[in-house]
Amino acid sequence: PAPVVVVIHEIFGLTDWARSVTDELAGAGYIAIAPDLLWGSAPGGGGTTELIKSGNEVGQAIRKLPPDQITADLNAVADYVAKLPSCNGKVVVVGFCWGGTQSFRFATNNKDLKAAFVFYGTGPDKAEDIARINCPVYGFYGGNDNRVTSTVAKTTELMKAGKKTYEPVTYEGAGHGFMRAGEAPDASAANKKAHDEAWKRMKALLGKI
Repeated sequence: PAPVVVVIHEIFGLTDWARSVTDELAGAGYIAIAPDLLWGSAPGGGGTTELIKSGNEVGQAIRKLPPDQITADLNAVADYVAKLPSCNGKVVVVGFCWGGTQSFRFATNNKDLKAAFVFYGTGPDKAEDIARINCPVYGFYGGNDNRVTSTVAKTTELMKAGKKTYEPVTYEGAGHGFMRAGEAPDASAANKKAHDEAWKRMKALLGKI
């Protein structure tokens, strides 16, 4: 039996890229699942694909999602996969960009998670939220992503004060979204290096769960 990795998509919704990350995790031997958190946002209740077809703004729809609904959906996914016969009952979460922030947030709302992997997402800013975290949080940040990376020092302080495990790594020269950008044919050397090193780090950490 293997652990489950719940993948939280970027602000672009459940894209082909998010699916490819999920496939890669499955290929590495994990049970990987990527819920479309926009499942009810399109006309007629469709998810990301329907939303794009209808010409709606995906980012706008994501920003309108009620936080409690996001938590309920992620809990439902985690509960469902944890019960699969091929699962060893251990569930971790990994999120990118908007999903990175949601990954950190989910760790404050689900005490059964074994780890949270936060790719260029921000952490909670309230000590009472941090206090509810029950698992190690591993951060992956770009050196050229000041908007997000500038928040790491404060998060480190809060996590330390709350006696929580937080291990952030900043990849020099990498920009926001380096996991996606690092795969592109025209990827910068820094983004490609960050992408490769981050995958290696995540797989090594997953192997210890």
